[in-house]
Amino acid sequence: MQKWYQIFQRNTGLSPYVWVVFYILPFYFIFRSSSTYQMVFGIIMILGFFVCYVLSFLSKGWLLYFWTSVQILICIAMTLWFGYVYFALFLAFFIGNIQHRAGFFVLYTIHLISTVITINYGFVTQNQVLITQLPFVLVSLIAVILLPVTTYNRNKSDKLHVQLEDANKRISELVKLEERQRIARDLHDTLGQKLSLIGLKSDLAGKLIRKNPNQALTEITDVRQTARAALKEVRELVTQMRGTRVEDEIFRLKQILKAAEIGFALEGDPVLTNTSLMNENVVSMCLKEAVTNIVRHSRATECSIVIRPAPAELVVTVQDNGIGMPVSTAIHKGSGLRGMKERLEFVNGCLDIQSGEGTRVTIRVPNVTVQYAKEAEG
Repeated sequence: MQKWYQIFQRNTGLSPYVWVVFYILPFYFIFRSSSTYQMVFGIIMILGFFVCYVLSFLSKGWLLYFWTSVQILICIAMTLWFGYVYFALFLAFFIGNIQHRAGFFVLYTIHLISTVITINYGFVTQNQVLITQLPFVLVSLIAVILLPVTTYNRNKSDKLHVQLEDANKRISELVKLEERQRIARDLHDTLGQKLSLIGLKSDLAGKLIRKNPNQALTEITDVRQTARAALKEVRELVTQMRGTRVEDEIFRLKQILKAAEIGFALEGDPVLTNTSLMNENVVSMCLKEAVTNIVRHSRATECSIVIRPAPAELVVTVQDNGIGMPVSTAIHKGSGLRGMKERLEFVNGCLDIQSGEGTRVTIRVPNVTVQYAKEAEG
């Protein structure tokens, strides 16, 4: 059970001072009584309700239900003797924050039945205070019916949301761990044998350099070729690491824009042939960030993506018809745009943003597959 001040601040969004008003109102009803005995008794019940209300938030187990039951009795007494039914709102709010399912439904049912019976008894006995406050009494009765259920469902939804976030974080960490282990295995299998061979041939060349220079030169040549072969395999391994294809990302972006009721147009072929998977993965992440910004901030109704592949580089343009943004400060203030710029710079790409009637984001990445192959073979 959460503490009462935490519930006010985190769950309801209501200021505690709003609830304090309901503690002031009963004194008006009590002081209207002509009997000093009734006034003293009413003040004692108000203070007792306040104490029980605080204790119920701080208690656990059977004590929680005990203090709540005492509050229900005080609420019934205040309604019958003074026509003050608004303590039922306190109880409705508190019962909605009970985590235990069975406890919630038991207290909710008891509180609802006791409130309905008490109000009807007051009308039957012609309680003038209740009759004169009929609209407010009806509003309170509706709140007693709806407030606990609404609060309970909201708290349950928040709890499930937190659990889902925790589960997603765990899954993300496990995926990262598995990916690291896979990369480590691939690097070990790729480099282990060749590095061992390089070490052995280097030792042999060192021993032969004076005895048999020609044989030593042959061994050094083998070392150079083995090193280049290892470099080529490592680059191929990096290039073939699992990433997101632009074609797959475009499919997901269509769904996101459709859900946001933003029109989508695609020009060009998302199936790339000359771009390495590493660079394609970077482009996919940049596309995701660009479209996310459109959905969240642009207020756009249309979005278009233009893909222009070329032998030397890939150019992708994302255009919207939204409100635009201040380009001079957007990259410095927005971590998303800054991340796009850093990713592209890592693969020797570049990012260009133009804003006027909408925003145009241009992504450029080089096609380096052929270059890597030539370096490895050279």
